[in-house]
Amino acid sequence: MGSKLYVANLSYNVTEAELRTAFEPFGGIADIFLATDRETGRPRGFGFITFNTDEEAQAAIAKMNGVELDGRALTVNEARPKEGGPSGGGGGGGGGGGKNFGPDRRAGAFQQRNKNRR
Repeated sequence: MGSKLYVANLSYNVTEAELRTAFEPFGGIADIFLATDRETGRPRGFGFITFNTDEEAQAAIAKMNGVELDGRALTVNEARPKEGGPSGGGGGGGGGGGKNFGPDRRAGAFQQRNKNRR
């Protein structure tokens, strides 16, 4: 069990201070993170709250999941680790085209294609 909670379905108007006020009755809060779009800076509608203990986090889940805050019913559950490894990853490279399509064959293929276009 962990002390970090995932809080979803947040109103885009909710502030960190409002979240702290709503969740503080369940225990000491070590950290609050509200996700924002990297490019626009606008809220994404979810965040994370880290409590000092697992017990405090469980109490918050039990009491706050489904509770309405700023007109929206919250979804509150234990945060799960991000999937896909530490880097977040890229897509990886594409294939090279196989052994029959090296640089010398490629040049010939493009020259032939260009002749056909004229």
